[in-house]
Amino acid sequence: HSFSSAGRRPQLLKGLPATSTVEENSAAGVAVYNFNVTLSPLASEGVAILPTIVNSNPLTEAFDIESKGSLEFRVITTGKPVLDYETMPKSFDLQIFVEDTTGRTDLNILTIHVTDKNEHPVFRGNMAIETVMIYVLERTPPERIYQVDAADPENAKLKYSLLPATAPFSISESGAIFSTKEFDYEKDPHSYFLNITVTDPDGLNSTRTVNINIININDERPYFTTKQRIYRIPEEQSPGTSVANITAKDPDDGDSPSRLFYSIQSSDRHFSINPATGELQVAGRIDRDALPLRLHPNISLVVQVEDSPSSGHAREMEITIVIEDVNDNPPECNPSSFRKEANENTTPGTFLVDLRNYCKDIDADPSNNQFIFTGLSGFGSNNFALQSTGRLVMTGTIDLENPANPRVEVYTLTVRVQDIVHPNYSSKYPFYISFDNIIYIYIRIKPVNEFLPVFHNLSYVFSVSEITKVGSSIGRVHATDKDWPPNVIAYSIVAGAGTRDYTNIFWISPTKGDVRILARLDYETTQKHIFTVQASERPVEGQEKSTTASVTVNVLEVNDEEPVCSPNFFSLQIPVDLAVGTNINGFRIECQDRDSDPRSFRYFINEGNENSHFTFSPTAGSNTSRLILASRFDYESGLDTNWVYSLRVHITDDNLVSARDKTTHLTKTGTVTLSIRVIPNPTTVTTTTPGFTVVTRRENLYSPSAWYVPFTVTLGALLLLGLLGHLGLLLLTQLHSCCPSAGKAHSTPLINAPEKKKPKKEVTVTMTKLNTVFDGEARDPVTGRIYEFNTRSGARRWKKSKEPLQSVLAMQVMSSATEKSGQGVDGAEASSKKEPSEKRKELTAATKPAAKPSAGQSETPGQAGLRLQKKEESED
Repeated sequence: HSFSSAGRRPQLLKGLPATSTVEENSAAGVAVYNFNVTLSPLASEGVAILPTIVNSNPLTEAFDIESKGSLEFRVITTGKPVLDYETMPKSFDLQIFVEDTTGRTDLNILTIHVTDKNEHPVFRGNMAIETVMIYVLERTPPERIYQVDAADPENAKLKYSLLPATAPFSISESGAIFSTKEFDYEKDPHSYFLNITVTDPDGLNSTRTVNINIININDERPYFTTKQRIYRIPEEQSPGTSVANITAKDPDDGDSPSRLFYSIQSSDRHFSINPATGELQVAGRIDRDALPLRLHPNISLVVQVEDSPSSGHAREMEITIVIEDVNDNPPECNPSSFRKEANENTTPGTFLVDLRNYCKDIDADPSNNQFIFTGLSGFGSNNFALQSTGRLVMTGTIDLENPANPRVEVYTLTVRVQDIVHPNYSSKYPFYISFDNIIYIYIRIKPVNEFLPVFHNLSYVFSVSEITKVGSSIGRVHATDKDWPPNVIAYSIVAGAGTRDYTNIFWISPTKGDVRILARLDYETTQKHIFTVQASERPVEGQEKSTTASVTVNVLEVNDEEPVCSPNFFSLQIPVDLAVGTNINGFRIECQDRDSDPRSFRYFINEGNENSHFTFSPTAGSNTSRLILASRFDYESGLDTNWVYSLRVHITDDNLVSARDKTTHLTKTGTVTLSIRVIPNPTTVTTTTPGFTVVTRRENLYSPSAWYVPFTVTLGALLLLGLLGHLGLLLLTQLHSCCPSAGKAHSTPLINAPEKKKPKKEVTVTMTKLNTVFDGEARDPVTGRIYEFNTRSGARRWKKSKEPLQSVLAMQVMSSATEKSGQGVDGAEASSKKEPSEKRKELTAATKPAAKPSAGQSETPGQAGLRLQKKEESED
């Protein structure tokens, strides 16, 4: 179907179809082709749809139609996209559609050919957007350093050139830039700017700039600029003192300051060098008078300079430092103080010490180590003389016992020794004030021991409480000596300070005479201790004198013993309906106190007496007291919920102490612990006539507190059934033979017995043998017999019985129940056909710990004994 068929429809588009051309890269709005629209006479209102490009082949939006006025139109370029001869189609067929107001339409094609235009070459890659930076290391041989990437839109061959032509670079026909020499950073320019021009055959060209930078490398060794090699410094310079400034230069740095690194290669602790500046400094003490500098005062150092901390170029230089001696050591005497002794009344002229044998000057230079002594001084120096040879002798007589004597025991004398040459101590001793040294001589005048030590008292008496802490001081003895100066007296215990149990109960301070106790005193054992102390003078030239005194220690009684009661722990069981005022199980406690009267005891329950059900009688004034039930138990109303009471009973010994004295009186407390279990009544019990039968009705109930019992039993039963399932009929036959039977007439296997409706509640007695540990015992309140029990599960058994009482009771109760039930063989079979779950419930009920009474609660040993006794009487 053709819209341009002239025979079928009038032509509205004048000048179409047609062909036109447009140059590539034309800007938007360039006119490509002009045409007109011709309307029919009936289309008085004009064009309904303006000429529109409805399709193009190939598709493009590079063209559009705009009106020139009236009915004239033209096709123009849109610039979206810009036409490119090299990359886009070479021609486009545009379908132009128009419609007038009468509904007449026309569709014609305009063919547009894109013509080629010679364009400038273009750079690609980094050179197209920026100035390229190229870096070349110095000392690099001539080589290709960069490849220029350029292209001509018409794919013509391009020509490359660079300026300035004098630059040491060239460019090949393919655009590769080469260096033409080996650069030296220290001599050549550090940067080059090249203009790279690319030209097509028609002479069109483009130009870009390339910046080439020469990179400096470390290729030169630094050299020292310091010429001096020998330095002299005095000894004992303080650390940090500058010795020399070592300088060097690196040719790589040109005129800029060199960044070098200095170090000392030889091992030396006296000097250090600043790694950045090269300043040589004193690092440690330099003592010319000590080895090895005393013999070899010259120190050689090897200094190295590097232009890089690692793997750089380096150069070394040796320097010598001469250490000069100064008079920095005063004469020294070792020891600098002397202690000499002389007996009182020593003969004048007696030699004491020769000082020259102990003094010297360690300066290395002989001119610096000469010294002299000065005169003798000090209090009492008139009794001594210093001879020209340095010998010290006594010139007077000293008698300490003479009242005219100043009684000086030690004379302190001073002698000055100093250098002959002017000293310089400030470098070594910055706070040294004097140019001479002082020798101290201490002369001790030894007294002669003439008198015995004397105690102030011939005997001492001390009173001590029996609760005095061990190590406490209880008194002091004191002795004096009339000798001058008084001799040091040592105290000791020589007899009587021990007992049968302790070698030493008392101790005396050897220097002060304080008497202390080493063990606890006990008035109840010993009321008085007597021992002997001795005062001794320290031996003086083998002489020893001493004297003794008697010490009596009276022990004062104090209430320090706690009441001791028997028993101090006991377990009891009582029935829930025990009468108020009853002495529980006849229990009583008996107390003793070594230091208290039997009437001094008070009894009270300190813990566990909930609702005050228990009390003691009497509560005070006796050494024995009975446990009494003070009030009835009330579990039905919920007032009481605890079935086991743990009572802590306190017994104090202050009953005879008045209220005023109790604040200061020492009170001791004893403790007794009682465990009381309340036994609930059975669910149904017959009257207590001489002959009766007790029937316990047990109901299979689940106790939430013992969930683990049925769980464990059920799991064990399932495992057992799985292991024994293959036995079949043989297993059921054995199980039937083990179960109790009321008669022998019925012998049908249990699995074939007809089912009977099982009653909800029945008389059952289960015999269970458990490996139970019985860790407690108590007395049964009914029979008075002792039984053992497990504190966790509540299981019980009679103590020392040959046959378990529960087994006998179970047999008799089952026999009685069977005879009275009237069920005969059927009852036995029904009983034997219990499901495993019911058996497990019975086992749970039989092993539950004692708790609040219920229909399925286990019997206590007391109740079992009572029923056994009454059953026998009824059978008789």
